Amino acid sequence: MTSPTSPDPLRIAHSPCPNDTFVFDAWTHGRVPGAPGVEVTFADIDITNGMAERGELDILKVSYAVLPWVLDEYALLPCGGALGRGCGPLVLTKEPGAPLTGTSPADASPTGASPTGASLTGRTVAVPSERSTAYLLFRLWAAEVVPGGVGEVVVMPFHEIMPAVRDGKVDAGLVIHEARFTYQNYGLHRLADLGEHWESTTGLPIPLGAIIAKRSLGDATLRRLAESIRTSVRLAWDDPEASRPYVLEHSQEMDPSVADQHIGLYVNEFTADLGEDGYAAVRGLLTRAAAEGLVPPLGQDALRFV
Repeated sequence: MTSPTSPDPLRIAHSPCPNDTFVFDAWTHGRVPGAPGVEVTFADIDITNGMAERGELDILKVSYAVLPWVLDEYALLPCGGALGRGCGPLVLTKEPGAPLTGTSPADASPTGASPTGASLTGRTVAVPSERSTAYLLFRLWAAEVVPGGVGEVVVMPFHEIMPAVRDGKVDAGLVIHEARFTYQNYGLHRLADLGEHWESTTGLPIPLGAIIAKRSLGDATLRRLAESIRTSVRLAWDDPEASRPYVLEHSQEMDPSVADQHIGLYVNEFTADLGEDGYAAVRGLLTRAAAEGLVPPLGQDALRFV
């Protein structure tokens, strides 16, 4: 949608998930004074990650995991993204516990890994994107607890993952977003909470989705974008009902109560400003991943805003 405040709107892509539509509703609909107009494209995170790597569009919601590949062209904005506590990705299976290997809980792993982790050894796992933060957290977790590693990794849109696990098309699924609240509706079981694992080992919030904008827009415009996002977030918090039609229109027939839970979990203090803990979480994740050879190392000033 194009705001009437600008005849030449900036192009932005983000997901249709409730947290993103809630955050960007006021800006998208021209209710943020002085904000540039925007033309919105809705896309799954795997699509927006690819757009960023190809340098498409002016502003994108992407996985923090893709930053090492795109920060030469894009700047990380200090607001609008998704970080938090108790909101990490889940690993789901069709059966409870560790049934996939046919082992009992008493069976010991030669590497000391838990039977829960061992159940994924050599198995097929569906993930929302190989460049997603969820997948990065999964890789770090699996390196510790899955002896021999998982088998085939299949990328599919996140809303297709739970049905695929339920129907036996894959052995396990890595899920994000509102799946935290709905996976039991599919008869699935939680094998691991990767957010809990991250928080218990680092003490930091979980960095999930980032807002990036092209550096070529210039420092003044980047500052203006950040302020526009912050204002849009504050307006959404001040009057949540104003964004509800837009949120529900794009939430893929999600129950309104689930949409509210989704927003409550993913739109928080870090959405308004990353702050010290937010930046520490992002750098911590990417530094740890680089040490494991999962991403290129970050430059010293790579996360600098302007």
